[in-house]
Amino acid sequence: MQTKLRGFLVSSRVYRENDLFVKFLSEKDELISGIVYGGLSKKKKNIYQIGFFLDVEVSIKPNKPFSLNGELSKPYVTKIVNDKYKLNCLLCVAALVSLSLIEGQRVKNIFKIVENFLFNMFNNSKWFIEYCIFLFQLLKIIGYEINISESKQNKYFDLEELNFKNILTESSLEFPHKLFDKNTRIEKESVNQIFNIFETVFVKQHLSNLNLQLPNQYHLFKKIIIEKLN
Repeated sequence: MQTKLRGFLVSSRVYRENDLFVKFLSEKDELISGIVYGGLSKKKKNIYQIGFFLDVEVSIKPNKPFSLNGELSKPYVTKIVNDKYKLNCLLCVAALVSLSLIEGQRVKNIFKIVENFLFNMFNNSKWFIEYCIFLFQLLKIIGYEINISESKQNKYFDLEELNFKNILTESSLEFPHKLFDKNTRIEKESVNQIFNIFETVFVKQHLSNLNLQLPNQYHLFKKIIIEKLN
């Protein structure tokens, strides 16, 4: 049996000899993995790169891994390959998505928020605030909502209780509401607060349950953004 899906490649590794084992987020909002036979060949290896969008033909046989054959799909990554910030952001998003759901789990609309953010990032010069919004959209869609819009009257966010408060405590920090005003200058302190909150919620509520850690791609993207703001 064969089926065709559009997807976003989130991981790729050598399977054996000339083959790849890949995992992609499909347009049906689930992770699908399989083998790309000949994936390391000259013709195919430039197609199966992490962060690429693909139109994938999935061949399904009983008691065997899926066999995948894909072609490049829009938005094309080639337009950002010389932008280290966008390229590292792309790899960061792929790594976070890979950790956000397990294979076979369907999370409604996760493909849509990933595609919408990346299309915006690929095509606009001002996109970092959209990345911050994406982080909170990702938390919400996997079940850990931080309702920013309804909490503007609360100045602080408690990293222990994971909720908004009106008073400053030892475990809270000021939430950078002003960052989400797109006319506001992006400042290092506000960005660090966003990263801190996302990391705390994602690790405590999600990764710790799976005995996983934040991916290196996330840390690298965070590092180059903070360095740029110094």
